[in-house]
Amino acid sequence: MVRVREESHLSEAGEVDLERWLAQLPVAFDAAEQARLQAGLAAARAAAGRPGNDVPDWASESNPFTAGLDICQILAELHVGVDCLLAGLLYRAVREDRLSLEAVAGEFGDDVASLLLGVLRMAAISDLKNPTESPVLGQAHGQKDNIRKMLISLVDDVRVALIKLAERTCAIRAVKNDSARRRPVAQEVFDVYAPLAHRLGIGHLKWELEDLSFRYIHTDAYRKIASLLDGKRLERDRFIQRVREELTRVLSAAGLQFDISGRAKHIYSIWRKMQRKGIGFSQVYDIRAVRILVPEIKDCYATLGLVHGLWRNIPNEFDDYIANPKENGYRSLHTAVIGPEGKILEVQIRTRQMHEEAELGVCAHWRYKGSDRESGMASTYEEKIAWLRQVLDWHEETGDAHGVAEQFSFDVAQDRVYVFTPEGDVVNLAQGATPLDFAYHVHTEVGHRCRGAKVNGSIVPLTYRLKTGERVEILTSKEGRPKRDWLQPGLGYLRTSRARAKVHHWFKAQAREENIDAGRHLLERDFKRMALTSVDYKRIAAKVQMSTVEDMYAAVGAGDLSSAQVLNAAQGLVEKVSEPKLEIARGASRKVSGSRVHVRGVGNLLTHMAGCCKPLPGDSITGFITQGRGVSIHRSDCGRLVRLEESSPERIIEVDWGESPQENYEVDVAIECYDRQGLLRDITGLFANARINVLSINTQTNKKSHTATMRLRVEVPDLGALSRLLERINRLSNVINASRLSE
Repeated sequence: MVRVREESHLSEAGEVDLERWLAQLPVAFDAAEQARLQAGLAAARAAAGRPGNDVPDWASESNPFTAGLDICQILAELHVGVDCLLAGLLYRAVREDRLSLEAVAGEFGDDVASLLLGVLRMAAISDLKNPTESPVLGQAHGQKDNIRKMLISLVDDVRVALIKLAERTCAIRAVKNDSARRRPVAQEVFDVYAPLAHRLGIGHLKWELEDLSFRYIHTDAYRKIASLLDGKRLERDRFIQRVREELTRVLSAAGLQFDISGRAKHIYSIWRKMQRKGIGFSQVYDIRAVRILVPEIKDCYATLGLVHGLWRNIPNEFDDYIANPKENGYRSLHTAVIGPEGKILEVQIRTRQMHEEAELGVCAHWRYKGSDRESGMASTYEEKIAWLRQVLDWHEETGDAHGVAEQFSFDVAQDRVYVFTPEGDVVNLAQGATPLDFAYHVHTEVGHRCRGAKVNGSIVPLTYRLKTGERVEILTSKEGRPKRDWLQPGLGYLRTSRARAKVHHWFKAQAREENIDAGRHLLERDFKRMALTSVDYKRIAAKVQMSTVEDMYAAVGAGDLSSAQVLNAAQGLVEKVSEPKLEIARGASRKVSGSRVHVRGVGNLLTHMAGCCKPLPGDSITGFITQGRGVSIHRSDCGRLVRLEESSPERIIEVDWGESPQENYEVDVAIECYDRQGLLRDITGLFANARINVLSINTQTNKKSHTATMRLRVEVPDLGALSRLLERINRLSNVINASRLSE
């Protein structure tokens, strides 16, 4: 559930009671620290009375002074120092230009000003989500530099991330009654800051950010689950009270020290489980849950034994996150049992220190500073910093800002897989990572020289998706040279942005002439395969924002531009073979009802796709008026259309594709291959996996040359889907060539 907090800084009359606010902060201060906080409160209150700029990342009616108090309250719960509290207190005033950084540095020191500067730069994350938005803080240039400095701030001082998380928590609370700004703030929090809170292990902020953003993005689903929870609240409370009584009796008899509390299931967590497992609310069993806190790790396992002795545990529903912590450092024992009244109950068992870690995450490093070496907290803290530093290294290596958003969201939000090197070391990778991603994770040169992989001793393709617990061995060549096909997203070689960036960087470093030749070869091969024979390369280069055709070739060769992007740009830009000859009435183009094309200047005309060339959306097309069958639509480079134009030029008309064709289109595909057993099965399997319908198939085998020729008629939605399918067919063993038939 969304956490409800009291306005502890307000007096009974609704005024800000600063003495009361200072007294209830969960941190002890000496006299000098109290004096600095008092000065900060005075500066924040004075700044709130000055004019400032309205910033659309907060509620329009917000007060920067009370907002600063709320931010400072959250930071105090994270047990940060006075400098961090002052930065949180003054942040909204600085963000709204009511207080300058120079004034902050002069009165409170460079450390506070540096923290504020780092938080301001984190606004660059909003631009990463949509690079076409206005630059941050009104700057015309330097967005990449802002991103780099933001990441440096995250790495060098985690307090910057904590201030921003506290500020976003207050922001999403504040937009409750601001309908215009509620959803944009919620979407940003859901996409970026809730995953960041999870990554840093700050559980109580993660849950609140997830529930509030879910409430504003999926209002109906939130209200439905909230009402169902309210309806079962009394029954659940009665059940949890009985569970606590039985546990107290058993644990006390064993001489253990413990605290037992009911654990509320968060609304977003319930919804996510329902979506992931395809179940209803009544089947979410861990809504009934208790948490047991004990002094030491040995007490955790002793308590687990007593719980399993009291109630029968459910097989496969036990997780030992103490022996195998989660990737964000979370440690606890989770078990599910059939409790009183035959109802399923979830029990979490952890030490008090583990509970602090689960709630405060990286912030618990400061609270348990003296026992880091014994508790293992130091290594967990360093792993979190190492992750942030990895993002920085990736950005510095490539100098490219566009992939940082993908790297940030993918590596933060997704699950992880843990695989072994041949020496037995554990490597932490993103879910869906391939052996090639593993190779680049180990070392850039290992990735460049990778030519194969073994998983658990067996050869696997480089597109194989790794699973937790597998042992991976990379097979390398003497000289490192990546393949350009690794950069094709549809082929599945690389899953992580970091590995793709290293391949990009390698090709960028090669000679321009070599890249031009390689790019020309790739494009000519793809255009020939797709039977696009009449193309204007200059217009296509302009379409993909390249100055010259050679620049386009070089970009494709270097991996900055994929051949699929160029192919998509070529659709609709194919040079027309013929000009319209038919005299038609003046008038605007209109889309024919139920048709897939525009007929320029003409009313409702029956149209059909010509069987000789079978045009697809994106092909350049021309119409031919038939006798009794309306307009026949041909590709503009169709040989039969050329002959029709010579014999009946007055019947040629100009047509265009409709705006959103939804149907599938028939196209003929030719496949030449060396015959082998199971080849037809493999080819039709690719069509089935791509969800492409095969209308007819004809196979001829030449026993003398041991070759086979296949002719297939299939239905495809567009050229892009056909291009991806042909690429995969060409990679099957024994296939010589697969291409689209032009006639």
